[in-house]
Amino acid sequence: MTEQAVSPGGTDPWSTPYWWQAAPRQRFDHAPLPDRADVVIVGAGFTGTSAALVLARAGRNVVLLDSGAPGQGASSRNGGQVGSGNQKFKVAALIAQRGEAKATALLREGTAMLGHIGDLITREGIACDYTICGRFRGCVRPEHYDAMARDMEDLRRVAGVTSYMVPKAEQRREIGSDYYHGGSVLPADASLHPGKYHGGLLDLARAAGASVHGFAAATAITRDGPGFVVTTARGRIATRNVIVATNGYTGDLVPHLRRRMVTVHSAIIASEPLAPGVIDRLMPKRRVYGCTARVFHYFRPSPDGTRILWGGRVGGARRGDAQGYRHLAAEMARVFPELAGAPIAGGWSGQIGYTFDDMPHLGVVDGIHYALGYCGTGVSRATWFGDKIAKKVLGDPDGASAFDDLIFPSHPFWFAARSAVPWVEAWYRLRDSL
Repeated sequence: MTEQAVSPGGTDPWSTPYWWQAAPRQRFDHAPLPDRADVVIVGAGFTGTSAALVLARAGRNVVLLDSGAPGQGASSRNGGQVGSGNQKFKVAALIAQRGEAKATALLREGTAMLGHIGDLITREGIACDYTICGRFRGCVRPEHYDAMARDMEDLRRVAGVTSYMVPKAEQRREIGSDYYHGGSVLPADASLHPGKYHGGLLDLARAAGASVHGFAAATAITRDGPGFVVTTARGRIATRNVIVATNGYTGDLVPHLRRRMVTVHSAIIASEPLAPGVIDRLMPKRRVYGCTARVFHYFRPSPDGTRILWGGRVGGARRGDAQGYRHLAAEMARVFPELAGAPIAGGWSGQIGYTFDDMPHLGVVDGIHYALGYCGTGVSRATWFGDKIAKKVLGDPDGASAFDDLIFPSHPFWFAARSAVPWVEAWYRLRDSL
C-alpha cells in the first residue's frame, strides 16, 4: 500500500498502521551489504520474501533488499483480507477477452493461490491470526444483485468456486446493516494479521539463509557480463539474477515496468475498541467485507474482535491528521449508522500497484525477473507469484503459470496515469452516486 513520512516503530496514530502494534517494523539496519549474491531481490514485501524463502531453501545465496524497513509498504499496511483475486473481473467479461480455456486457467490458478497461502501458513506454523472466515460482498444498488448472482454461477461453473447469494431480506444474518441490497458470500476467503504474516515469512527466509537488508534502496541495475550489478544507497552487489518485486512502490528502476504500473493510494482507519456486543451485532459471522461500488470500501473486525478496520480510497488522508480520514469514518457510519461519531484510534495509508489490464504479471525483461501488479488483492497473489518467480529463476517446471504468456500492456499516456487517478476516482464517485 506513499507512506506519510512514517518512522518505523513510530507512534503517531495518523501514520502508524494498527498492525505495527503487534508486529513493529525494523528501525534501522547497519549490517554491511555483501559484495556478491546468486540472486538479489528488490522489494522485501510478500512477493520478495516468498521468493527469498524458496530460493534460499534451494541453496541459493539470496540478498533481499528494501528501500525502507522490510515490509514497511503494502505488506504490513493492507486490510488483511485473503481472497483469490477472481472477484476483480466478471467471468463473462474475462471469457470474452481471453477465451474460455484461458479464462478457466486464470480463474483456477486464482483459486489455487487461495489454497496455497493457507497451506503455507499451516505447514510453516506462521502465527498470524489466519482464519477461514468467508467474505460478504454487498450490492450497493439493487440491480447489482442479479448481475452478481450470474457471475457467481459462472465462477462455480468455470472454476469450481463455492458461493451463495444472500437476498436483502436475509442480509441481517450476515451483516447488521440495511445499507446493501443483498450480496454474495465466498466461504473459502480468509483473514489474517498482515504484519504478523510478513514477519513470519521474513523469519523463515532468514532461517533458510537469506540475507535481508532494509534501508538499502536499489538505484540502478546494470548488466555485467552474464550477470548484473545492483547499485544501492549502501553499496553495490554483483549477482547472477535479479528479481524486482516492488508492486505499488515501483519507481524508475526498470523503465519497462514503470510504464506499465499505476500507483493508487488506499487508506484504512481503526476504531477504538467498541462496547461488548457491538461486533456481534454488526458482523455476526466475523467475515471480511466488500462492496460493488466503483470506489469501493472494505472492512473487517480486528483479529481480537474489538475494533472495526475500515478501508477505502485515500481522500485527504495524505494530510496525516484526523481530518484527512473523516471520509472513511463517514463511509463507515453510512453502512453502520450506530457508529456515527464513534471514536477513531488512528489511520494510515499506502500504495497499491495497478496495471492497465487489471491483471497481475510475472516474467523477464532484459534478463531481469519481475512479479507485481496485484491490483488490490495482493496477499495471496503476491505470495503465489513470489513462489512462481523464484522457481522460474531455479529453472523448476513448477514455476509455470497461466499468467506467463499474458501481454503486459502499457498505455500511450502512461506518464500521466498517476496524476489522473484522483480525477478518475472523482468520476467513479459521481457514477456511484447516480
